[in-house]
Amino acid sequence: MLFLSVNWPHVWLVTIVGFLMVILLLVVLIFFMKIFGVIMQPRVKSAKPKQVVCETVAVSKDENTEDMTLTANAMAAIAMSLHLYYNGVHDEEPTQVTIKNVERRYSPWNSKLYGMNNLHR
Repeated sequence: MLFLSVNWPHVWLVTIVGFLMVILLLVVLIFFMKIFGVIMQPRVKSAKPKQVVCETVAVSKDENTEDMTLTANAMAAIAMSLHLYYNGVHDEEPTQVTIKNVERRYSPWNSKLYGMNNLHR
């Protein structure tokens, strides 16, 4: 409590100077960022998109499209693969969990001893 009883005559002056320094440094930082943005602007220019010429294309029905149907075997294979994919068929995995209890000497949590070589017993 001795610190609080000390009379510090220039406390308001120090406080105001400190706040003004912080505000001044923030303004200077903003000024430098603006200048940096102006300097870097020519390097970051976005490329102008190329002019795309749109042409209309006449679409005619091809005579060969009528015989491009899937066979029954192909449709069955596609249907079966979609069925297996969406129903999540996969190998059965064992549901038994095995926990191996390893006895070790006490070691701090960040000890590199056990991670480096586990050959000693």
